[in-house]
Amino acid sequence: MTDSIEPWSPDAPGVLRLPSGRLVRGRGLRHPLPDGPAPTYAVYLLGKEPPEVPWEARWLRWPDFRLPADRAEAAEVFRDVRERAAGERVEVACGGGRGRTGTALACLAVLDGVPPEEAVAYVRRHYDRHAVETPWQRRYLKSFAVHRTSGGW
Repeated sequence: MTDSIEPWSPDAPGVLRLPSGRLVRGRGLRHPLPDGPAPTYAVYLLGKEPPEVPWEARWLRWPDFRLPADRAEAAEVFRDVRERAAGERVEVACGGGRGRTGTALACLAVLDGVPPEEAVAYVRRHYDRHAVETPWQRRYLKSFAVHRTSGGW
């Protein structure tokens, strides 16, 4: 990262401030791209490969209303997103921007120090009140919290 990258505005739509101060934008790909700067890096949580974008992006295979196809890869991606958010405009997005995106943002919150049992509430309070839509997404978050430091999966 260079010093010339303008960070997300903390008040911009979909921007979540993690406890460390890192900013990550969550978004639904079915909605128009928000006004303002483009991401410098994005992770797309989709069941099929996303279309190309003019910024660096990574695809994490994650079908709608399901869980990541490869949990070890997901954990690696979330650690990378958290690190990159320290100096880049990082976006995490799925189709609607709530279930998969909310779950990923909750995993980032856990990595950033939010207690696992508070992560869903944290994301719902600071990102979208409907984030993390299914019981299995909440269970995944609990198992992610257990495995985050053990190097599991």
